[in-house]
Amino acid sequence: MKAPPVRIGCAGWQLPQAVLDAFPAGDSHLQRYAGVFNASEINSSFHRPHRPATYERWAASVPEGFAFSAKLPKAITHERRLVDCDAPLRGFFEQCAGLGGGMGCVLVQLPPSLAFDAQVAGRFFDALARCYRGAVALEPRHASWFSGDVDSWLAGRRVARVLADPVRHEAGRAPGGWPQLVYLRLHGSPRTYYSSYPDDVLRPLADRIALETQAGREVWCIFDNTAGQAAAGDALRLRDWLAQT
Repeated sequence: MKAPPVRIGCAGWQLPQAVLDAFPAGDSHLQRYAGVFNASEINSSFHRPHRPATYERWAASVPEGFAFSAKLPKAITHERRLVDCDAPLRGFFEQCAGLGGGMGCVLVQLPPSLAFDAQVAGRFFDALARCYRGAVALEPRHASWFSGDVDSWLAGRRVARVLADPVRHEAGRAPGGWPQLVYLRLHGSPRTYYSSYPDDVLRPLADRIALETQAGREVWCIFDNTAGQAAAGDALRLRDWLAQT
């Protein structure tokens, strides 16, 4: 049985000058980025809608096998707080339908104040499933989401709980929810969005990812420490360590 691909990439597709030579020539930053990495997280969809043609252009810029993870809009997660989201979910998936087979995952990031409520969350994930049948990664930040019971509840709905760094809650040191998807979001530590990761963090992480893929799990590792332009360099070094495992 073939192991699922490891998805290593960044939030967005910035090409910092310090690592620019690691990327091939291309007509756009995304095309160059996709010549090295096999995944990217679309974070701009969190802040504003995009036209279907924009998603189609992105899909046309990457090779077969490349996958995008699209982040749900904040209007759904932070403003509506998962309540009455049927119409905005349909609108979002109509927009990003242009990704076609390149739509590899949907990221649902919750505000820190949003506690787990089984009825609210249940109605939301039911509505999400009516629009989209692919992989779903959830990044909750309220402590109430980090329990064995909630992990089992998420697993029953095939929703993976993200392992995010910096870790907010002790139970968040391991991924949870649906076990067949392991989704890592590395925001930079100690300075969130800025700090790069040293090799003594990336090398053990590569070993851990290798074990997950050997167990048949799909792994995404997204670097979101983009404000200091560290993400691409960290992703390159992780990819190199992984090649040596």
